[in-house]
Amino acid sequence: MRQSSSFPPAAGDKGLAGGPAGAMDKAAAPAISAAPIDMAGMLAGAHHPAAGAVFLFSGEVRENNQGRAVAFLEYEASVSLAENMIAEILTAAREKWGLSIALARHRIGRVGIGDVAVVVITASAHRGEAYAANRYIIDRIKHEAPIWKCEHFTDGTKEWGNNCNCHAVTGDVTKHIYE
Repeated sequence: MRQSSSFPPAAGDKGLAGGPAGAMDKAAAPAISAAPIDMAGMLAGAHHPAAGAVFLFSGEVRENNQGRAVAFLEYEASVSLAENMIAEILTAAREKWGLSIALARHRIGRVGIGDVAVVVITASAHRGEAYAANRYIIDRIKHEAPIWKCEHFTDGTKEWGNNCNCHAVTGDVTKHIYE
């Protein structure tokens, strides 16, 4: 296999586990983290010689939601359950789309405006599979993983929930998740 001269070797096909020979790197870190997500580090480890397409989704905290000014978000999770669920989702996506790479990381704790809350990276031979798999992964994580979001608004109020708006596009949450 020829390695890229621009990027380090791929993290391997495991996503959450070690790469070649069990090596651990930034791309293979736990799926749930209280630390800021190193999106550039994840991307640097997400290249594979069999992949012609790498797709990165970054879910970032916006300053406004449905006309209300947001101060910050706070995420809580059942960490072990969420990591197991994300691993299952990544495995399902790898199998369904023949991915070379499937990675996901989600923050917990306080996440400020403009900060990254979740990253999903997929790599495959062609862009269609990478796009479809990425959408599948993020929609399933938001809909199924035991991760809870609390929006804190600038007026001092807060609201739990509203994690998944997958259904807002079509009215059917399963439309995008299981296509």
